[in-house]
This record gives sequence, C-alpha cells and structure tokens, in this order.
Amino acid sequence: MQSIPLTDRFGRQITYLRLSVTDRCDFRCTYCMAEDMVFMPRSEVLSLEELALVAETFIELGIKKIRVTGGEPLVRKNVIELLQHISSQPELHELCLTTNGSQLENMAEVLKRAGVNRINVSLDSLQASRFKSLTRHGELDTVLAGLDKAVQVGFDQIKINSVILKHFNFDEICDLTEFALNRGIDISFIEEMPLGTIHSHSRELEFVSSEELRHALSAKFQLSPSEYSSGGPARFWRAQGYNNLVGFISPHSENFCATCNRVRVTATGRLLLCLGNEHSIDLKKIMRTFPASQQKNALKRTIVQAMTIKPEKHEFDLAHEPQILRFMSATGG
Repeated sequence: MQSIPLTDRFGRQITYLRLSVTDRCDFRCTYCMAEDMVFMPRSEVLSLEELALVAETFIELGIKKIRVTGGEPLVRKNVIELLQHISSQPELHELCLTTNGSQLENMAEVLKRAGVNRINVSLDSLQASRFKSLTRHGELDTVLAGLDKAVQVGFDQIKINSVILKHFNFDEICDLTEFALNRGIDISFIEEMPLGTIHSHSRELEFVSSEELRHALSAKFQLSPSEYSSGGPARFWRAQGYNNLVGFISPHSENFCATCNRVRVTATGRLLLCLGNEHSIDLKKIMRTFPASQQKNALKRTIVQAMTIKPEKHEFDLAHEPQILRFMSATGG
C-alpha cells in the first residue's frame, strides 16, 4: 500500500515512531522510575500482535524509522519475533532499539539477525559503585560486556546515551566520551527530563545544560558542529582525531520542537503526541473495539486525526516540576 505522509497542524512531517513494548525493566534508574515501581497489569499491555499491527499501520502512514523502547525492551518475552516482523516491512528504512545493555551480551547476534540496524545503550557512569547507585540493580561489567559484543557483531551504528547530573556524574563526561570514541561508538549527553515525581535528587539543582557540557569537554576534545542528523532530537559535534560523534539532546536549553518529526506509542497503546505534554489518544481501545478486519483502517483514521492535536512544543519548568506525572519508563524511552 502507498505510504500517506503524516503531517501535523504546524506542517511538520512525522516520520519517526518510538514504540514501547513494555513498561517493565530490570533496572530502577533514579531519574526514570521509582524504586518500588508498580507496573501495569499484563492485560493492559499490548500483545505482540497488537504491537505489530500498530507498527504496520504507522509504516503505511509514512513512518520510515521505528525505535523499539521500554522499560527495557529485551525483557519482553518473544520480542525478537516482533522485531523480525517489523524489520520485514519493505517501506521501513530503519529499525532501532534502545536498551540498558543488561541483555545485550547474549542477544546482540540475534538482534542483528532480526534486522535491528542501530542500538542505543544507556550508560551514565563507568564507576561500578556509581552505576549500581544510579540503576539500583545494574552491574556495570555486564553492560560493558554487552557493548563489546554489540561492537563485535557490527550494527550500522551504536550509541551511548548518558544523562548527566551535576553532583553525580558530571566529572565523568570526558571519561565517558573517550570510552565511546575509542571504541568506535557515538555518544549523546541528555539533559534530564522532568517526568514523574522522584525523591533521589532535585532536578533543578542537578541540571547541567548542553552548553556547560560542551565547555567542560573542550578541556580535552576539540569539538566542531556536524551537519549529521540521526533523524531524532540530538545535535551532533565532531571531536578532532576521532571518527565518531558527540551528541547533545537539549529539551531545556536548546529546544528542538520546531523540527519534531516523532510520536510515541506506550506499551499500553497510548499514542503520545509530545514527550512533554499529555496530548494523547488511546489506540488500544480502537484495536479492542473493532473487529480484526476493520482495525487497521480504524487506526489509520484515528492516527491521522490525532495529528491535529499534536502541540507546538513542550514547556518544561525545573523549578516547578513535575509537569508530567508519568515516568520515563511508562512514556517509552
């Protein structure tokens, strides 16, 4: 079927879907979820068949890039079958995965065979004690072994994502950058987003802007702006002497909403039109109301109509957070 471009009321073409397959995770990262997290009942989570239908529908509406997220997507049973199905869709240009790396050593090869092109791995510290403190359950050596395996397998791109907190891991940004670039891996630094109520730290006091990060990195790396785009919100810079890139995702200090090309679908089937707003539509209700023969057309009508309520931009305010009560794990990556 011919793709029909999705366009919102501000003229932005939507070509990128972030599809969450679970809200569950084997870590409990302090900026992502509560330690005593209550997950959604399994009956509320989309089945693999429903997730596949959502992916197919979006691809027929012009989506060219899908990123599978969680929670931790690799803890979802039989997720490889879903990845294989999505990657087999001829009009999809790129299938990506965001992971905490805990399962990567054992699953990198099968992910590559399943058609995953690119992998992002969340890694916020190279110090084992800090890593354990941040993730509450994670083992640094396991994640590093997973990264090494991913490099060995040879994905089109591997990128580390690091959320930097001023009094926690700001002193590691040069080490993290050198670690990535020396292994032929890209790295992106992310300004923490105020999603969900947390008690581990003050987001306002821990905030570090992308400009501050670039200034600190300049002590060791000579950075210059790059024209490269991954199709997402990161803005990339090149470090002299290295082939790989250093990116910055700046929802607070360098708003990227004007070029937004993406939407999210949560594991429970809610189409989120903006990371920092609650504008959303329940796709699960559509699929579980209509008979199978009518579901895709009903989804298409609903998704196209939803573009009319996609907001122009988010409004994050660290001094009066959170504005969004859902955690990042429930949002989908």
